[in-house]
Amino acid sequence: MKRQQRQALATLFATAITVTGCGGGGGGGSDPAVVPPPEPPPIGGIEGTGLAVGVISGFGSVIVNGVRYETSDATITVDDNPGSESDLAVGQVIVLKGSIDDSGTTGTADTIDFDAEVEGPIASIAADGTSFVVLGQSVLTDADTVYEDSLVLPLQVGDEIEISGFRLADGTILATRVELQSQGSELEVKGNVANLNAAGLTFEVGTLTVDYSAATLEDFPGGDIGEGDWVEVHGTGFNAQNQLEATRIEFEDNSIDGDDGDHVEIEGLITRFASTTDFDVSGQAVVTTAGTEFEGGAAGDLGIDVKVEVEGEFNAAGTIVADKVEIKKASSVRIEATVDVVDTMAGTVTVFGDLLIKTGPGTQFEDSSDLDLARFSVSDINVGDFLEIRGVEDPANSVEVLANRIERDDPDPDSGMRGIVTSVNRPVIVVLGVEIDTNGAQFRDENDQVLTADQFFDRLNAGDTIQADGTWNGTSLVADEVEFESDD
Repeated sequence: MKRQQRQALATLFATAITVTGCGGGGGGGSDPAVVPPPEPPPIGGIEGTGLAVGVISGFGSVIVNGVRYETSDATITVDDNPGSESDLAVGQVIVLKGSIDDSGTTGTADTIDFDAEVEGPIASIAADGTSFVVLGQSVLTDADTVYEDSLVLPLQVGDEIEISGFRLADGTILATRVELQSQGSELEVKGNVANLNAAGLTFEVGTLTVDYSAATLEDFPGGDIGEGDWVEVHGTGFNAQNQLEATRIEFEDNSIDGDDGDHVEIEGLITRFASTTDFDVSGQAVVTTAGTEFEGGAAGDLGIDVKVEVEGEFNAAGTIVADKVEIKKASSVRIEATVDVVDTMAGTVTVFGDLLIKTGPGTQFEDSSDLDLARFSVSDINVGDFLEIRGVEDPANSVEVLANRIERDDPDPDSGMRGIVTSVNRPVIVVLGVEIDTNGAQFRDENDQVLTADQFFDRLNAGDTIQADGTWNGTSLVADEVEFESDD
């Protein structure tokens, strides 16, 4: 991998850890009273008839949280226009209504809706490349963000892109997928109306000012825009004051539409946190009870901007009563390696000799090799395939990785891995049970500054996070370069 791209990805892992570590029983520095209510996203299977909204993890037909939904009779909408399954992509957040069979693994989709959070040119990019601004909306990327293959990384100011994702408590978009848009495409942005100037026919969404003097208004209660309304703004350009000239503005009710007793699963970030029994996920009210089951952590791990998946039923007030809350961990392990063993029955692959990679219902699969399979899963992986794997060590200290994402690339002689050091016996470092031979390697700190071998090993301790790149010789990873990585 080119060094510039690897550095960008390394920063994304640190960003991911920071975002998912913001919780823990308090306000996390954000004021829930000013949280803009974002589009609600749930994820997963529907028991009987109900609602699932979440990140697409694969195809054949559409896979959401391990449930394969038949789409042959589904009505698919993409950015308010009629679409098809071929218009959908891994990493997009969709709203799916339908049913699931008794097995819990297959179902039928009646409707699927995808609507981007923002579409437009990048106005500015942070120095580390992990965040940027599009149409006045702050966008954050992390280790699990999916980038369309046609994108040239790192991103540049002026690139026209489409973002799908979840909202943080402060309204920032945590991108789940970034796609390239053609120059001159329609501009689109969602958000709360702020600083409404009814006389001047302008308002703000984030830091973007919208001129709606020539816009068609759709579905507004009372027929006109109100302060605080959640809207979707469409336009094609800017006026002399650098205001987006809106052509169409839709009022959107961003609450989840469900009846008392309907089953629902919602994945997203906690945007309001009153207590472990009373919080919002992407603006949707959730309550837990004494019978709520917690996975991936405990109730005490909940807090502002913590990513969760909630499964439950609506009550008469439109609140989700949670049967289960899963705390979702962002990827902290990254591996680029050739497959040694595939066990399709167990849903596992082995790399670096005996490092076991497990897949689960939420694992994303994408084929970026020359084969470019649209319907790609663990059953399509072969010995000798080159994979990029992102995930977490699970269980802790197990020397096993649960993959959040597996991407197949064309064969590459270079390999690499990022993870926590378990032991050091200079010049050998062990990460996830893999021996890394650093003889002849170049060393760098977390700021990309060159270190001598002595400086590096004087600092190195078990528990540190490193990235090592080199070649696999059958017994160890012979490193060309090893560097410290931020783990806070």
